[in-house]
Amino acid sequence: MPRAMLDYTKTVLQKVSFDAKLFAKELKKAVSRLLPSEIEELKIWLEYFILDKPELHPTLLLIKA
Repeated sequence: MPRAMLDYTKTVLQKVSFDAKLFAKELKKAVSRLLPSEIEELKIWLEYFILDKPELHPTLLLIKA
């Protein structure tokens, strides 16, 4: 079941990536709900996902904190 939450989080983040503020809000929620191992996996996914989205680069700090 936890895997489903991580996949759901990725889907939500992809859908709200048009708005950096909303993306940051959803990312904060995800970090509070996911397990530490899932957060690490999300961090790796996020680094690749935002490569071509410079407006989302600051949100990477939310997950590294």
